[in-house]
Amino acid sequence: MAQYTVPITDDTFEAEVLQSDLPVLVDFWAPWCGPCRMIGPVLEDYARDNGHRIKIAKLNVDEEQRWAGQFGVMSIPTMILFHKGKPVGQLVGFRPKHEMYQILDSALEQLQSA
Repeated sequence: MAQYTVPITDDTFEAEVLQSDLPVLVDFWAPWCGPCRMIGPVLEDYARDNGHRIKIAKLNVDEEQRWAGQFGVMSIPTMILFHKGKPVGQLVGFRPKHEMYQILDSALEQLQSA
């Protein structure tokens, strides 16, 4: 199965997220986190369907803590939307697929019209 989300590390965060031409949703997650494992396939589907408008990156907070600390991530899953290198939105916790799609579609529409 193809992977549409991009695994990132503290070392690749700047290039993959802050310097990206596309908006980037960073999923701060850990393998032991149940809600993280539930949101993973939702984000994978969204990335597959919308990869031309957004990059979805996954940062494992057990292995990589620098950027999670820098952005004040206290609980997971936390998803932060970056645009032009700056955080422009944040979600904490699991959301059902239809709700996640609505939130991301709305955020992308707002970024395009800004």
